[in-house]
Amino acid sequence: MSRGSNRRSDGKGPAGRLAGLSASGPSQRQLRVAEEVRRVLAEVFARTEFRDPELSGVTITVTEVRISPDLKHATAFVSDLGKGDVEKLLPALKRVAPYLRTQLSHTLRLRIAPEIHFQPDTALDYAMEVDALLRRPEVQRDLDEDEEG
Repeated sequence: MSRGSNRRSDGKGPAGRLAGLSASGPSQRQLRVAEEVRRVLAEVFARTEFRDPELSGVTITVTEVRISPDLKHATAFVSDLGKGDVEKLLPALKRVAPYLRTQLSHTLRLRIAPEIHFQPDTALDYAMEVDALLRRPEVQRDLDEDEEG
């Protein structure tokens, strides 16, 4: 599934480098490690009750992880299934990142556990926005005209 707009996928700037984006795309190793990091983070979020009051009772879903070519930085795209606003959870996630990194180091067989950065996943919001646009009467009228002609 695509990650919303092309702003993040241009690979420019530090966010693009931290997200593991390069002109040639991620390597097989980056993809494999990123998927393992996603799986471990999802397990930790599912079974751990955090002491942070902002994270208690919140269901966090890790939808994708992108990892830098040197495997030292991982950008996790997260969403909150209970509510749509994951932006307010980012400071709390940043506070628990060292704990999550420790959990990664115990589970993954890597020389260095990656530093975790969190970004909100906007793909679902973007898909809902496109769906709403396609359901507008003007667009439906144009689509009906294309089918007839």
